[in-house]
Amino acid sequence: MSSWPVLVFDIETIPDVAGLRALRQMDSSVNDAGVYAAEMAERQSRGKSDFMPLHLQRVLVISCIFRNAEGLRVHSIVDREAEGASQEGRVIQSFFNLVERHTPQLVSWNGGGFDLPVLHHRGLRHGVVASKYWDLGEDNREFRWNNYIGRYHLRHLDLMDLLAMYQPRANAPLDAMAKLCGFPGKLGMDGSLVYPAYLEGRRDEIRRYCETDVMNTYLLYCRFQKMRGGFTEGEYEREVAFVRETLEAIDEPHWREYLAAWPGWPTVAPAADASAPAYIEASSIRT
Repeated sequence: MSSWPVLVFDIETIPDVAGLRALRQMDSSVNDAGVYAAEMAERQSRGKSDFMPLHLQRVLVISCIFRNAEGLRVHSIVDREAEGASQEGRVIQSFFNLVERHTPQLVSWNGGGFDLPVLHHRGLRHGVVASKYWDLGEDNREFRWNNYIGRYHLRHLDLMDLLAMYQPRANAPLDAMAKLCGFPGKLGMDGSLVYPAYLEGRRDEIRRYCETDVMNTYLLYCRFQKMRGGFTEGEYEREVAFVRETLEAIDEPHWREYLAAWPGWPTVAPAADASAPAYIEASSIRT
């Protein structure tokens, strides 16, 4: 595929209680649950939903699929909260380091409406540096006409936004589109359950959920490439088969569950012709 390397990404967030505490000027005598409850009560009194504004969404995990000529890797950058302190800034910086190092095609589902604005606000808070990502043509003239920031540019492809012709009323949910296209979709969790799972200490479960979401996005991206002529039918089938083979080699329960929910895809052996993508075992990526 000519657009390699590709970096598909998805984030999971939780309310920034420390930020709420600072903005509401509440001291340590009020615990985190009290801070959050006060915010929810005020929002309810003003007729607002319990969905926090983007600048108060703390990034807990960024899951990525990195695909290049050497292979495919599922990779999550997780806030491990060293000694009780958030490592959110490190998580976001690591993601933008990938962009800096590889200049990949970024792919998301609603990344322009949620994931990237969150990363912008939170990155600003933590002093993150992302010079290549923010280049609008000052350093690289090619970025003047195709950069990561422009909504109608393709260096970042928000697949949901593009398929909807940039009309919010035409947006489709990732889960629905994945299932309609024959992929597993969401398994066992959705975004509304992330914060309760975090409070219960189920952080690895959140990471696994984020990884399956980003895999759904990658598979839809492959299907989109076939629709736009980036893949032939044979190349598309081989890529999907390669994804399955890659997941079968990962010994984690969520991938076994994912594969079990994805019937009807026979393994297709890569063709030997020169036009077919060359597949090598998945390699690691450095941040």
